[in-house]
Amino acid sequence: MQSSTHRPDPPYRRIVAEFRARILAGELRPGDRMPSIRQIAQRRGVAVATATKVIAALRDEGLVEAKVGAGTVVSARTSRQQPIAPATSPGPPHTGGFKQGLNREQVLRTAIAIADAEGLGAVSMRRLAAELGVGPMSLYRHVANKDELVTQMVDEVFGAQELPDPGPEGWRAKLELIARRQWELARRHIWLPRAISFTRPLLVPNMMAHTEWTLRALDGLELPMTARIREALTLHALVVTVALSMAGEVEAEQETGVTLTRWLLEQRQRADELLGSGRFPLLAAVPEEAVSDLDGLFEYSLARHLDGFAAMVEGQSRTPS
Repeated sequence: MQSSTHRPDPPYRRIVAEFRARILAGELRPGDRMPSIRQIAQRRGVAVATATKVIAALRDEGLVEAKVGAGTVVSARTSRQQPIAPATSPGPPHTGGFKQGLNREQVLRTAIAIADAEGLGAVSMRRLAAELGVGPMSLYRHVANKDELVTQMVDEVFGAQELPDPGPEGWRAKLELIARRQWELARRHIWLPRAISFTRPLLVPNMMAHTEWTLRALDGLELPMTARIREALTLHALVVTVALSMAGEVEAEQETGVTLTRWLLEQRQRADELLGSGRFPLLAAVPEEAVSDLDGLFEYSLARHLDGFAAMVEGQSRTPS
């Protein structure tokens, strides 16, 4: 009797393959909403954890992305992709192949995939070891503890984004560029804002390079270093503040299966009662999309902040020395 060592793909990989084929065939188009994690679990008869792996794997391949107010949607980038072979480790998968020659890159990639899919709270040494198919003690050759793991995760994602040298002309264009690059990172990794502290900053080279780049962007303005570092931190705080709202919405949808649009519809009666009472005429005139558009809020906040900073710089240049 012949025995076979071939093992069938785990359920999440089969589901990933089905969605991948539909996306690359154009059946699911850029911007189309994907089923929620809860819907995938119910329709496919799998556990929520398995459904979470499906969305994480598709996101890791760049086929889907989280969009506030719409949930997980097919990425616009897929219109430029060619059919691709299944990824060998589309995280956060359990991959027994990692048992041999486990390295730092595999550890960080898997930890980041878990955090992208389920938030930073889902990352633990035990969970990471299970996903990699190794014993927890194997991880300690690469990271000392969870705090160090998170620190290295932050360094990894910041390092994936190259900053131009010297960048666009003018301090304002440079600050706009660095803020938008950080906003892109926060959108791609919703856990990132929660991992950053201003009072106990992470001493990681790639994030420090962003700060250094920002300080260099202010060369020639004759500002004291205190003002320059405060501007760098304020700009970063602006990104983090809006990103935390985005992260909260994505996490809320993952936990409840209710999109922001559906939640707003469910609140419609109460909102109509309050706004139709005449007590809040200005709030009643606010377009609904102006509140839920976090990309718009970020761009508005960035522009108004830089307007104020420009006024300060101009005022200082007029002050006699």
